[in-house]
Amino acid sequence: MADEKTNVQTESGGRLPLIPIVLILIILGFALFGKKGILRTLQASRHHAALEAEVQQQEAVIRQLKEEIQSLRSDRQYIEDIARRELGMVKEDELVYQFAQGSDKASADTESPVPQ
Repeated sequence: MADEKTNVQTESGGRLPLIPIVLILIILGFALFGKKGILRTLQASRHHAALEAEVQQQEAVIRQLKEEIQSLRSDRQYIEDIARRELGMVKEDELVYQFAQGSDKASADTESPVPQ
């Protein structure tokens, strides 16, 4: 009777011991789903790759900021360009022309009359 509980009958009529099959299934379960299992290793690998990409992106930003700092410290033309662009500054001897944007007169001049 003990043999009947620990053995599984196969299609060919032979019997497989149940204990080794259960042990193999348990070992496979730990190999796949355990703390150091295959699935966790794959997940950690993907996470590592994402972090590496983020580090490279941040290093590129750092390089760009260091270049800008160096330009601000030593390049007068760069400083002048920023002052003109962001602060609207001009040199003493320059003449500034200002154009109104979206004025009614400018839009009326560009319209052509429609024949009726």
